[in-house]
Amino acid sequence: MMRPERMIEGLRILAVWLLMAGLAGARTYYVAVDGNDTCGDGSDASPWATITHALDTVPDQSLVLVKPGTYTGRIRLRGTFGQGVTVAAQIPYQARLRNDATVVTCYYGKGIALEGFDIAHSGPGAGALVVQIQDLAGGDDAVSDITIRNNILHDSFNNDILKINNGATRITVEGNMFYNQSGSDEHIDINSVARVTVQDNVFFNDFEGSGRVDANDTGSTIVIKDSNGDSDAFVGSRDITVRRNVFLNWQGSTGSNFVLVGEDGNPYFEGRDVLVENNLMLGNSVHVMRAPFGVKGGKDILFRHNTIAGDLPSMAYAMRLNTEGSNPANENIRFFNNIWSDPSGTMGATAAGGATDFSDTPVDETLSYTLDSNLYWNGGLPIPEDAEERINPSDDARRRIADPRLGGQNDLVLPRWDEAGGRFADGSATVRQAFKRLVGRYGRPAHGSPAVDAAAPEQAAAEDILGKPRPRGAGPDIGAVEQFPVVVAPLLHLLLSSE
Repeated sequence: MMRPERMIEGLRILAVWLLMAGLAGARTYYVAVDGNDTCGDGSDASPWATITHALDTVPDQSLVLVKPGTYTGRIRLRGTFGQGVTVAAQIPYQARLRNDATVVTCYYGKGIALEGFDIAHSGPGAGALVVQIQDLAGGDDAVSDITIRNNILHDSFNNDILKINNGATRITVEGNMFYNQSGSDEHIDINSVARVTVQDNVFFNDFEGSGRVDANDTGSTIVIKDSNGDSDAFVGSRDITVRRNVFLNWQGSTGSNFVLVGEDGNPYFEGRDVLVENNLMLGNSVHVMRAPFGVKGGKDILFRHNTIAGDLPSMAYAMRLNTEGSNPANENIRFFNNIWSDPSGTMGATAAGGATDFSDTPVDETLSYTLDSNLYWNGGLPIPEDAEERINPSDDARRRIADPRLGGQNDLVLPRWDEAGGRFADGSATVRQAFKRLVGRYGRPAHGSPAVDAAAPEQAAAEDILGKPRPRGAGPDIGAVEQFPVVVAPLLHLLLSSE
């Protein structure tokens, strides 16, 4: 029997979409596992059988509601919708999209949102990719204005979970949960595209929870690059924003990162005009990563107001900036108002007792950088310095070395989806609730933290990881979370914890 809160959430979302549809003069159509694309008319009483047929049939400004059940086969997001069409699960996460190859493709679509689905490969032996958004039309018909929102995207058995590539533009990936890609590939591969925003998502891996072997061989969580040079509309991915996300439970290779700009060693900037801000990166795993953030042949990269916290076994605790192959040297890589906090005192060590390391930044491979107004903590032990590296904490003239007073991670529960129970493993009913719990418990500094009111205001983001405005005190805070004023914090903390 469906839990009452799940029904309430489903009805709430349905009511919102119906209100939006009514205000826009739009119609609502239905898809169901027992529907019929030939005889159905898309009504509640006579639904269609497939999302693809619905998109081939509905007018602009439509809402397509997909009833609970498992839908097997490829779904094609196609059609041009100037005002926009939304395809939404009628009850969040209860409509399951499965295939033994790519589950969802968007090669010719414009103005389409996909919301509220459980999307995965059907099992081992599947063809490559779970979701792919790429432009095959070109010109004025290029794939654009596509939104992937509030889905659970998981368990690729071949390649990336989501690939956005070859000239697509104006793509938004927001409020989703990602886990378990395959092999040396990524959760999201952003490849030769422009104006992509990845925000408000939760990223982790939990292969054992899916009955899979954790081989510690997967690639970075997000890669921003360009593999194919001038064969499409863009040389180098550009205008890419990665903000307000939570990354945790690393199970990848020792050569990969949470976020990596550039990868293929090409003779041009593979990523430029990239903003990485207000993310929470948790080092709760025992597995070693290369570094949370990396750049290989990037230009004009801004990394600000991120919180990196926990033991985080790694080869460099903060960053790796380097070149490979024919990459040009990195240019204008900027770090402002971030927290790097390892309470274990093993900052950048691959194991307890190993050598610590803040950055891996060969001197000749980054031409220009800025390190300013960040907070550093290594459990009271010295912050690692290395004269042979291009970037060291001592380069930060306004640095703070102090305990940011973040929550310990020993009680962290991975919020993977429990299909049978209809909830996430941490007890959350929605992706957003799981997101806010992670932020509230592990990313929010306690009152009295030296991070509060200490950020460089001229480089402050306008909001924090929860989308709340900065500043809310005498000045903006360092890190992803902007602290509440003391007089209202207890009530707001209670409200956040109860959502």
